[in-house]
Amino acid sequence: MLSVYQNIIHPLEKRRLPPSYKNQPIKLRNKAVEIANALLHEGTSEGIAIVTGLKRAREFFKTKNDRTK
Repeated sequence: MLSVYQNIIHPLEKRRLPPSYKNQPIKLRNKAVEIANALLHEGTSEGIAIVTGLKRAREFFKTKNDRTK
């Protein structure tokens, strides 16, 4: 189901995001989708890819913010 997460920027695709992604900041959501897509491409199950994508995106931005302080 890789196509569920492709083309997130396209307005018609936004409605197909998992509920856990919809209220996230755009940068975080886009990074989470990028990570989830990579995981799906590697064969990870959709549920695990969704959760892991969001978790790793949060870690990415936390680490990025920590480095700029």
